[in-house]
Amino acid sequence: MGASANGRRPPGSLGCNTTVATYLDRILAAHRAAAASDPRPIDVLVHQAEAAGGPGRRGFKMSIEADLAVGGGSEGRVAVIAEIKRRSPSKGDLAVELVPDMQAKAYQEGGAACLSILTDREFFGGSPDDLISARAATDLPALRKDFTVGPADVCDARLMGADAVLLIAVALSPPLLKELTALASHLGLDALVEVHDEAEVDVALAAGATLIGVNQRNLVTFEVDTGRAERVAASIPGGVVRVAESGIGGPADARRLAEAGYHAVLVGEALVRSGDPARAVAALRGP
Repeated sequence: MGASANGRRPPGSLGCNTTVATYLDRILAAHRAAAASDPRPIDVLVHQAEAAGGPGRRGFKMSIEADLAVGGGSEGRVAVIAEIKRRSPSKGDLAVELVPDMQAKAYQEGGAACLSILTDREFFGGSPDDLISARAATDLPALRKDFTVGPADVCDARLMGADAVLLIAVALSPPLLKELTALASHLGLDALVEVHDEAEVDVALAAGATLIGVNQRNLVTFEVDTGRAERVAASIPGGVVRVAESGIGGPADARRLAEAGYHAVLVGEALVRSGDPARAVAALRGP
């Protein structure tokens, strides 16, 4: 599979009427600049990702479904995607001394279905080493949580041992989103396609998404709208695994989102700041 043009919405147009550079503009600009300077031929990189050895692949979407099946469909129950996150652009340091393998073990002890690991260095203080370490410490599947802008990012996710890759609909043109979704599948990765509204759900579905995350954080302002996931839920058809992201502070939020039809919640800040991540994960899972 070859690279396509790096189609995207222009800076300052990501859901607001301003030309002032937003958090997302700055983050994507940095990632696109890095992608543009990457000398590796994409066809060679795809071949390397196809042939990647190392730890066996773990089904990310399958783990969410299996977790819910074990729970017997209990009312108010959700699978937990537990995130390893050191800092954020809007809130600064969250847990800079976090030890990825110990955090991951605590998450597994609490019953997490999956891990989400930030690998962005500049804005979130993460690294591929965090993903490698956390994944090796558990038998949980891991999402490479980063700002994917092209095929090389998808290949790198596979090469570092990830089981899933994040694709943000607002950051990619529809043709590129479709291409990267297909590439992820080709490489044995699940693609968590992140959306923020009903129109983006349609784009995600057209790209072939079967795992959709609704981010309640506005990536322009980084403010959280805790009602967003509930409003968008009705537009996601049956058969698609639904994940709610951001603004989930505790069990009451998780229960509300489960009742709205979500299969999983992706939680970072509340867990890394909890003091007892195993207990915090268990509480989020519900009865």
